Amino acid sequence: MIMQEPPFRDPAVPLADRIDDLMRRLTLEEKVGLLHQYQAPVERLGLGAFRTGTEALHGLAWLGPATVFPQAVGLASTWDLDLVRRVGEATSDEVLAFHHKDPAGAGLNVWAPVVNPLRDPRWGRNEEGYSEDPWLTGVMGAAYARGLRGSAPGTLKTAPTLKHFLAYNNESDRCTTSSNLPPRVLHEYELPAFRPAIEQGAAVAVMPSYNLVNGRPAHLSPLIRQVLRAWAPDDLLVVSDAYAPGNLTALQGYHGTPPEAYAHAVKAGLDSFTQDDDRSEATLAHLRAALSQGLLAERDVDAAVRHTLSIRFRLGEFDPATPYDDITDNVVNCPEHQRLAREAARRSFVLLHNDGLLPLTGVTKVAVIGQLGDALMEDWYSGTLPYAVTARAGLAERCQSVFCEAVDRVTLTAEAGPVVADPAGGPLRVAAAEPGEFDLFDWGGGAYALRAVASGRFVSVDGTTLVNDQPGPNGWEVRQTFRMEERPRGTLALRHISTGCYVGAAEDGVLRLVDDADQAVWLAMDVVRSGTEQAARLAETADVAIVVVGDHPLVNGRETEDRMTLALAPAQDAVVQAVRKANPRTVMVITSGYPLTWTDADVPAVLWSAHGGQEYGHALAEILFGDADPEGRLTQTWYRSEQELPDLLDYDIIASDATYLYFRGVPLHPFGHGLSYTTFEYADLRVELADDVVTARATVTNTGARPGVEVVQFYTHQQRSRVKQPLRRLRGFEKVRLEPGESRAVTLRLPVTELAFWDVTRNRPVVESATHQLMVGRSATDLRLSARFEVEGETIPPQKGPLRAAAHDEYDAITFVDETKQDGDAVRSDAEGAWILFRQVNLTGGRTCVATAGSTEGGMITIRRGDPLYGQVLAAFPVPRTQRYGYHAITAALADVDGVHDLYVVFENDGMTLTRLDFGAGA
Repeated sequence: MIMQEPPFRDPAVPLADRIDDLMRRLTLEEKVGLLHQYQAPVERLGLGAFRTGTEALHGLAWLGPATVFPQAVGLASTWDLDLVRRVGEATSDEVLAFHHKDPAGAGLNVWAPVVNPLRDPRWGRNEEGYSEDPWLTGVMGAAYARGLRGSAPGTLKTAPTLKHFLAYNNESDRCTTSSNLPPRVLHEYELPAFRPAIEQGAAVAVMPSYNLVNGRPAHLSPLIRQVLRAWAPDDLLVVSDAYAPGNLTALQGYHGTPPEAYAHAVKAGLDSFTQDDDRSEATLAHLRAALSQGLLAERDVDAAVRHTLSIRFRLGEFDPATPYDDITDNVVNCPEHQRLAREAARRSFVLLHNDGLLPLTGVTKVAVIGQLGDALMEDWYSGTLPYAVTARAGLAERCQSVFCEAVDRVTLTAEAGPVVADPAGGPLRVAAAEPGEFDLFDWGGGAYALRAVASGRFVSVDGTTLVNDQPGPNGWEVRQTFRMEERPRGTLALRHISTGCYVGAAEDGVLRLVDDADQAVWLAMDVVRSGTEQAARLAETADVAIVVVGDHPLVNGRETEDRMTLALAPAQDAVVQAVRKANPRTVMVITSGYPLTWTDADVPAVLWSAHGGQEYGHALAEILFGDADPEGRLTQTWYRSEQELPDLLDYDIIASDATYLYFRGVPLHPFGHGLSYTTFEYADLRVELADDVVTARATVTNTGARPGVEVVQFYTHQQRSRVKQPLRRLRGFEKVRLEPGESRAVTLRLPVTELAFWDVTRNRPVVESATHQLMVGRSATDLRLSARFEVEGETIPPQKGPLRAAAHDEYDAITFVDETKQDGDAVRSDAEGAWILFRQVNLTGGRTCVATAGSTEGGMITIRRGDPLYGQVLAAFPVPRTQRYGYHAITAALADVDGVHDLYVVFENDGMTLTRLDFGAGA
């Protein structure tokens, strides 16, 4: 007798019906088992185990050697959506290859791309994102996700997951800080970065972020259901970040018990709990308790399980075969992927400055200098390099080259004797012997690493003992970096950055960590060979000096650590200056995951790239020698100093004039900047508005003597508005390759609806009637042509109320908070005299006002007309003491003032929460 397969295993059955069939066959206990990252198998139905979470940010990560492409911010600097898609496609090939070899070790739900807009370059994870512009971030993320998900109709190759929802740009106290998001910043800056990939079906999952948003944990955000799932054409899987569910009761203290917290998370839209690694018992116990206590209903579990199963079905798990079954190990680091890695690295280079030195000609000998000159760095989310073509190696293939790292070689001496290193990599000790020599690496921000000459390995900490057995800074907890603190008589103390402990000397002379600064051993550091002097001498011997400087991705900010400065490491900065003075033909090559600043303004040529993956050196040589035109353009503003940035935790880019959208200063290098080896002219800009589409056309001509690549950028600016508008906003771009003398027409088609901004008065997008300026050029500040066009839209009418407190126009000393644990935003005063402003409120006929407010200490709220200090008092509300989330509707008489006025709501005390104001005609 032939057993008929159940409908859920029949690809001919509609997907929704297949899911329904399988759901009916699962018991409640079996469904609960599918809510953890490590989903339990259901053997009686033939369901295998399933795991979410394979890292694939710029190539497959953490599972062994695989093709390593440039970091995400580097991929974005190509401004090439097809290239980014192809990198995603190659990455998904390698994910499939690892999965076919080890299904349990390499799951098909990939946790990439990262689409958090790069609001602040000090963010420790800056290299993981694409751009400070939300639209560019969105289209880049969608391109990479399309590559990851594959092109076969109906079947996912992998299941891409967007990270991290929402408003996540700080590592400092990331699990307890709350991101202040006014409605306009939410709808105009943060949400647009997530929308394209979800709406196009390119990404099929989302991961919430560790932080809180307006006082509510992001994992409990009502926007998951209200916005994300409304965008998605199919079921959207929501997976938690690692250990974030536990934060709801621990670090965040948002709920008192895990069952309450986990029930809230499921109801808010979380489908998969990434908690306790592969130990699912505690999580499942909390979910069972939530069910038994009536905090969760089976229908809530069903909704979450359905999202999970939808992904598994679309991955082809229950089909007889998939279009991707024939992908094997042969694709991993295959020649085609190597070529793609080289192409991506080459196209990502940005020429920041050039006085004519580049491209190099007539060069027979090159001096390659710098800490990064013969090293390629892996970041936390990169794969294991299958091979490494460094700058030194790539240039050595082109011409004679000489090299030095340009780091100081030093000795360290304590009062009892010199510090010596074990040639076998064992403990460091103070001993009566010849002084040990160490190479001192300055990574900036006060972080140093020491490499023992005796072993060729870096000093690290094993337990509490200093050893020299590591290839360099590495691991989740980097244990190879130290700070130097001054001590009397020119000595210093070493402080271990990871632990905060000091280096002391035990009775046997072994260097060990100590808690007390008074127990730190005082060390005299003597330079036996100056890296700066060595670099200058070497530079003098060469036709050109290439100084490769930059950051270490595991040291200069990373997950859990932000940066305090954008400055290049002082020792590296000094090397650049010394080399340029020794050899005027000097090129500074910056390799970093974020914008940097440096001292020497006279360096003839400056190139930047993110850490470029395994083919970096070949790509660099091709750019330096002019085999290819530099194609890269910056996707972030390069500021002159971190002093030009607002507070790292200030997410309100509009109020703080942040990012290229609102920044009013003169940057070191603007958003969109990047030079070519040729020149371009722009002409004949024409702008038309018809059928609710703005069409702009311009002609670009290569006016130089060699082929070149131009990224033509279109921006708009609304010149009249009820609200503060961006100085310019990227609306589109076109990348053109032109021969000398060749011209090409480029076109932008922009639906008028894209000119909308968020109207806080009516809680929806609006296109105003206004004059707009359309600009086209080479960067956000190098705009060659402009033209005006008129848009007939709406005129935002005066407000009549109710006025939602969070939907104000301006504010001072205000924090956004959660109105209730489930939904809504409110505002809380942070100081006496804090205020919010509502513009153009129509008070005609109003005789009373009702404030819905609360305060743990009580206080007074006052409404003033026109000015928060001196304006006429229109109403006053004594606010009684309440519990958190306890509000009173307080009625006050409204002064007899008709007409339209700007109203300031002034909080006379701190710690007061307001949710809304209602106006009435009175008795």
